[in-house]
Amino acid sequence: MNGWTIQVSLAQPAILVRLHPVPVLALIVGLSFHVASAADWPQWMGPQRDGVWRETGIVERFDTNGPPIIWRVPVKAGYVGPAVVDGKVYFLDREAGPQPERKKGERSIPQVPGNERIVCLSAVDGKVVWERPYDCPYRIAYPSGPRATPVVQGGRIYTLGAMGDLRCLEIADGGLVWSRQLPTEFQTEPPVWGYAIHPLLDGDRLICAVGGTNSAVVAFHRDTGKELWRALTAPEIGYAPPVIRDVAGRRQLVFWHPDALTGLDPATGAVLWTQLYPVGGKPQRPEVAIAMPRFEGDRVLLTSFYQGSMLVQIPKSGEEPKVIWNRRSSKQSEMTDGLHTVMSTPVIRDGHAYGLCAFGELRCLDLRTGDRKWESLDLFGGEGGFFAHAFIIEQGDRYWFWNDHGELAVGTMSTEGLRLTSKAKLLETTESTRGRDVLWCHPAFANRRAYMHNGKEMICVDLAERKV
Repeated sequence: MNGWTIQVSLAQPAILVRLHPVPVLALIVGLSFHVASAADWPQWMGPQRDGVWRETGIVERFDTNGPPIIWRVPVKAGYVGPAVVDGKVYFLDREAGPQPERKKGERSIPQVPGNERIVCLSAVDGKVVWERPYDCPYRIAYPSGPRATPVVQGGRIYTLGAMGDLRCLEIADGGLVWSRQLPTEFQTEPPVWGYAIHPLLDGDRLICAVGGTNSAVVAFHRDTGKELWRALTAPEIGYAPPVIRDVAGRRQLVFWHPDALTGLDPATGAVLWTQLYPVGGKPQRPEVAIAMPRFEGDRVLLTSFYQGSMLVQIPKSGEEPKVIWNRRSSKQSEMTDGLHTVMSTPVIRDGHAYGLCAFGELRCLDLRTGDRKWESLDLFGGEGGFFAHAFIIEQGDRYWFWNDHGELAVGTMSTEGLRLTSKAKLLETTESTRGRDVLWCHPAFANRRAYMHNGKEMICVDLAERKV
């Protein structure tokens, strides 16, 4: 991939805004918009964007045939995880046009015609409620489809396509409220593997990683799409979702791009502090900075395939960040310590980090030192694989694992090891890469059910506890 070049030619942007005069009474009523319930999954990593499923009454273990599949419907290609809100399922996919022919030895990425599609399904039976396609030729690697999970709140859905089409739609009928075309408007190019950083909604601000000069991060007004602030210049924006936390005595937007970890004021975009990344080395190009930063108190954990793992002390006002430990090893033969994740966001519990390394090893690290306590290949039947991947979701004292074989597992993790209680094959793999057949679509857990797809079909799985 390092030898590829990207040449992007995009149409001129059109910012579309739909405004209506609103009577005072209607405005007052409108302020009481729908807030996602605890049973919903309205965005990437769930209601609080932390990878925790907070429902109870969930099955302890699967029957012999696995959990019941309530419905199964066809979808188009893509990697987007669904958002589930108020009885509806929202996601994006893509239908590609004719594949262009590539000359032997050609390394540039060709443009592939096709449409991205924003879809609303009934969570009850999977039937299509509405769909809104739009023209979207791709010029990115892994061009199957969009990547970023939608955000659903206040009667609207906010979506980001792989080529940078940022849109706001009414959830009732899919009517377009506003749109922005990020690469064209901010004079930048999509990342090599497409826009994949899930938008973050914070009050009236929709915060997105964009790219370009002083616009690595941009906040848009949720109702109009108007730019509110922009910040940072970075050669690459990467793929790691930003996080807002009350940490080190102040509310911060923490954003990790391939050259630095940065704290910003979410209200203004002002830079609070910066920790250069990687420490003692140069960034890989393109960099695999994908896993969402994870916190324990005022410390934040970063992990990537090429650079390993690093724990940073977030500074208080007037201080500088501090690297507590840095387990860096860029050679594959040396990736036997720390965490070397590709796409999987780790979890932190009781002073330990649990994460999936790039060859399928689930590892436990002591956060005080970065030392490894154990590793296991049980999520993949004892056999790892290059870029092996699984999503990890916490639920009570257990964890749910959705691996790239299309298997759903449940079990416990502690400093003593991994213990799986159930595992079931639910979907077939649909893509081949690095010598493996894989499935990379994010799951959603809502209403005591799981919703996942493989780029060809979406399923709804019943995970409710059985009453005897």
